[in-house]
Amino acid sequence: QVQLVESGGGLVQAGGSLRLSCAASGRTDSGSMGWFRQPPGKEREFVAAIRWSGGPTYYSDSVKGRFTISRDNAKNTVYLQMNSLKPEDTAVYYCAAALTATWSPSRGHDYDYWGQGTQVTVSS
Repeated sequence: QVQLVESGGGLVQAGGSLRLSCAASGRTDSGSMGWFRQPPGKEREFVAAIRWSGGPTYYSDSVKGRFTISRDNAKNTVYLQMNSLKPEDTAVYYCAAALTATWSPSRGHDYDYWGQGTQVTVSS
């Protein structure tokens, strides 16, 4: 069983920054982690992903160059550093765990566990 707890959301002005954290418990070290978001009235969408073992990171086109995903294996924590935030980044952000490192990073169905979500609101 894996539990994921997100933190770090909040209200920020456009152009500002936030860092989200996702603390994972359970057997995740052989797998991968992702961040997704669900804007108001829209479907969930992929944001970023990373393997616990390292290697390339993956981003959606809408956040590439502004967001950075990273991990701290010693703390079993994944981060999402969000810079140059825009009002369209407003959403509930979810972290997710895949129990495999061979997955399709942007495919929500490839993830086995999800956090409860944290709200990010960007004001214009």
